[in-house]
Amino acid sequence: MTVDYDTLAKTVAALTEGETDQIALMATIACEVHHADDRFDWTGFYRVTKPGLLKIGPYQGGHGCLVIPFSRGVCGAAAQTGEVQLVPDVDAFPGHIACASSTRSELVLPVRDASGDVIAVFDIDSDQPDAFTEVDAERLGTILTRVFAGL
Repeated sequence: MTVDYDTLAKTVAALTEGETDQIALMATIACEVHHADDRFDWTGFYRVTKPGLLKIGPYQGGHGCLVIPFSRGVCGAAAQTGEVQLVPDVDAFPGHIACASSTRSELVLPVRDASGDVIAVFDIDSDQPDAFTEVDAERLGTILTRVFAGL
């Protein structure tokens, strides 16, 4: 199964319309994205809870790391730089945090609020190497912007 981004975007828009609670929005998106594609082995959010620190938020899949400093791992890099991290081989990423030994590739997108501040990162792990593309990053980024940029 490969994600149909047009359908996913419409489904997420319908499910999140009018909702302003960040946790409810994150839970809904994590669920919908996780079940949209077989490549997505772990799908979830890490929330910025204080400067330089991420804590686990809503997710789908096995356990995740509870706390990630901005200075560590792929999620930390996305939060610190505010840039998408597309990692085809996590073993080649300096400082990668192995929350799950099955992870082979990772896509992490910063999540911004209406003022442009990074409020979280959206992390997708795959047990397949080189599982993600620029199209995945662009289409998921658009969905995240539509949901969170108005908050």
